[in-house]
Amino acid sequence: MEAIPRGSAICFTGHRHIPAADIPRLTAQLASVIDTQASQGTTHFICGGALGFDTLAAQCVLAARKVNPLVRLVLALPCHNQQARWNAAERAVYADILSQADEVVYTADSYSPDCMNRRNRFMVDNASAVVTYCIHAYGGTANTIAYAARENVTRIRLGE
Repeated sequence: MEAIPRGSAICFTGHRHIPAADIPRLTAQLASVIDTQASQGTTHFICGGALGFDTLAAQCVLAARKVNPLVRLVLALPCHNQQARWNAAERAVYADILSQADEVVYTADSYSPDCMNRRNRFMVDNASAVVTYCIHAYGGTANTIAYAARENVTRIRLGE
């Protein structure tokens, strides 16, 4: 993958499990952030490809691309088989998103204890802002937000 200028990219991080009641609000917030960022020159929207918030963000990016062809979905994936333990419906949604991505980057060939963390650092390292959905202060999402703070990357918090 060619280097993405930080000023032209944002990324997303959030929980795999989203309360059903939060999904409509998050969808609207994501659509608004993507539209605003695209109008300000952001062209690359980096999603981690996981279940939950990553999937929702990717779907919102793809919807925005229908209106603005300059919008590009970049999937930053932790390994080639991340979906191996997902159910059939989850794998089908993942395959659909994967087939529509403009770019796909794998940060590892196969699963390792650190592959998700490597993917998260890659996303932050290539973005000028991180759009977050975090309702508890532990786990991969919280760690990614803390890394973004240490790297002085802007955080845009959703879900409130």
